[in-house]
Amino acid sequence: MLWAISRAAAPNFAANREKGLQPHLDYLQSQKGILVLSGATVSDDGKEFVGSLLIVNVGSRTEAQAFVNGDPFQKAGMFKSVTITRMRKGQWNPQAAEGA
Repeated sequence: MLWAISRAAAPNFAANREKGLQPHLDYLQSQKGILVLSGATVSDDGKEFVGSLLIVNVGSRTEAQAFVNGDPFQKAGMFKSVTITRMRKGQWNPQAAEGA
């Protein structure tokens, strides 16, 4: 099952991002067996981080929540809210994202 995880950045996100970035990236790498897509969400001008969007392939909401809970960014309180939504794969065109 696919799960879309949308997280809104907490006010302290920009100030704490750099010091927590490597553990966060290491965690994502360790989860590559279930991580379909991940990336920061940014303001329209691309200058400010506003959150993140991840898609994971796990068997339940509980597993998706466990993935979220394991992220060092989550543990550090970098997000003010998290939404986990089950989704169905419709179109799949990863080539359209190249160069983005």
